[in-house]
Amino acid sequence: MHAVDCLTGALQSILAEEGLAWPEKTVIEPPRDPRHGDLSSNVAMLLAKPAKKNPRELAQTIAEKLCAARPDIAHAEAAGPGFCNVTFTEAFWHALVPEIEAQGDRYGDTTGGSGKKVLLEYVSANPTGPLHIGHGRGAAVGDSLARLLRRAGYTVDTEYYINDAGRQMRLLGVSVWLRAKELHGMKVTWPEDYYHGDYIIDIAREMLAKDPALCELPDDEGRERCYEYAMNEILDGIKADMKDFRVEHKRFFSEKSLVDGHAVDAAFAALGKAGYTYDKDGAFWFATQQLGDDKDRVLRKQDGSLTYFATDIAYHHDKFERGYDWLIDVWGADHHGYIPRMRAAIQAMGREQASFDVVLIQLVNLIKDGKPVGMSTRAGTFETLHDVVAEVGTDASRFMFLSRKSDSPLDFDLDVVKQRNLENPVYYVQYAHARICAVLRRAAERGIRLPDVTDAALLAPLSTPEDLALLRKAAEFGNMLAQAAQALAVHHVSRYLSDLAGMLHSYYAKQQVIVADDEVVTRARLALLRAIAQVVRNGLDVLGVTAPDQM
Repeated sequence: MHAVDCLTGALQSILAEEGLAWPEKTVIEPPRDPRHGDLSSNVAMLLAKPAKKNPRELAQTIAEKLCAARPDIAHAEAAGPGFCNVTFTEAFWHALVPEIEAQGDRYGDTTGGSGKKVLLEYVSANPTGPLHIGHGRGAAVGDSLARLLRRAGYTVDTEYYINDAGRQMRLLGVSVWLRAKELHGMKVTWPEDYYHGDYIIDIAREMLAKDPALCELPDDEGRERCYEYAMNEILDGIKADMKDFRVEHKRFFSEKSLVDGHAVDAAFAALGKAGYTYDKDGAFWFATQQLGDDKDRVLRKQDGSLTYFATDIAYHHDKFERGYDWLIDVWGADHHGYIPRMRAAIQAMGREQASFDVVLIQLVNLIKDGKPVGMSTRAGTFETLHDVVAEVGTDASRFMFLSRKSDSPLDFDLDVVKQRNLENPVYYVQYAHARICAVLRRAAERGIRLPDVTDAALLAPLSTPEDLALLRKAAEFGNMLAQAAQALAVHHVSRYLSDLAGMLHSYYAKQQVIVADDEVVTRARLALLRAIAQVVRNGLDVLGVTAPDQM
């Protein structure tokens, strides 16, 4: 049993005996100074008033009852103004090794999600050009969130929303059409905001190679054909980039299908039934001001065209109609102001606001040779996701994207992440796993057999501060995953792995694993390291990063 769960259960039993309710603000966590114990709780300070006791006195009473109730608690005492500090026995920590061995790849999984159906939507970039590194960060966060939530007991589907019905897509078609005509030797007039990346030229040239008579088509037909071809080509490229980046989307959902399938009408009807729509000045309005927005919003313009907000509402209404309990969108940070508006729509549809969440993705500053790399869509400057992955690899890219809180700017130094040394964050963690594998191979070559870890007595030699520190850190893994899932914060996983790797590298500096004249100690430490390797693998799997056996 996890130490926090163990202490929580014991405290709840004691409080029930005392006729005291469990305080909502109870905190159970490791003390800042490890010399003060394994875990500390503030429960006595929170209950001192209803218990009509001095906080420290109540803490001491609780500590005494903990020692009497739990033989795996070696020591408990009151501290400070009323904290209760607890130290578990070494045998309690040793029991973690067989637990990890038994659970294997599922170690750390929890059931907190109770199978709740989640639809996670991420990337959803307009298929008007290649994915850039900002999209890459959103892709890594979204995909890893899906992995994390599944480990936390949720049923998760993933989706990419294709914006294929708006003006930007039509402009893409115009840009390719005009470029094809220009390549064909025809004079063209360029719109002010056309797409002019090299990839537009490549698509136009490819279309001409397949159909030399393309430019003889009427403008309307030519633009439409260029739109369809360019969108599909770019979308195929996006899908290929996602596959190379180990990012999964179970479904690609077309915005156009919402309009064609009358989903927009269904969403409007739901808003109207709740009394939040009206007609004014020839337009159709959503009364978001009643729901806390700064002004009402137009859904259908005077010319009959739909606003982006209208199709977004229809899309989220459709998601709920498909039976999902919790919608999570991964958006760029520039959409921050859009969140209250969408929350208003969710509320107007009769859904709890807690059924909708947004994870914001801040900008990525790409650095090479100590200087920022300019952002454009031209190949060869490493600003597209494809170029970055080709330059530094999927593992390094994903780990770096997930190394900081997603709504904080990220400096991505290409030179650092290409280094094969401990200055490289992903190398630092992966090397920890490879190092354990090397030790296990070396032991096998010497004929050292690992113990049957179901016999806890064989783990008794794990008694040094470094042994116990590794065990305590490994025990935190499941609780860390549960908290990260609740907070939708994947960066907690990368930080945990960096800390665990640091402890492991320090362990090698202080402790000899294969002790020539002591096979009992050797086997116990090999079992410990094998369990730690499993934790590292499981954590890296959440991040979508591999755990190499050698480096």
